[in-house]
Amino acid sequence: MNNYETILILNPVLSDEQVKESMDKFKKLLKSVKAECLFDELWGLKKMKYSIQNRKTGFYMLFQFKSSPESISDLEIELKRDERIMRFLTIKLDKHAMAYAERRRSNLKSKEKVK
Repeated sequence: MNNYETILILNPVLSDEQVKESMDKFKKLLKSVKAECLFDELWGLKKMKYSIQNRKTGFYMLFQFKSSPESISDLEIELKRDERIMRFLTIKLDKHAMAYAERRRSNLKSKEKVK
């Protein structure tokens, strides 16, 4: 099992409910390919430097998960089929990237406690 990270850019015309449904759908998709979701985060609506499909904004989502390399191709095929997803990028994380991700998560948790 390797560690991976996927960033999704969703269509900006989606409602908040549809964005949450997309997050849940991706989590279910991870379970269906026998992957373990470690962390997920919705970054919200962001302006993009370059337009994608004639859109200048998009909803950004981050997912970190453990999976076998064989299931990544199945996962990406399903992402390509979803018309709500404008772009996605899946990368394999090495030990240094995982250490950084752990620090980032702990900083997010400490900021949430302060609020």
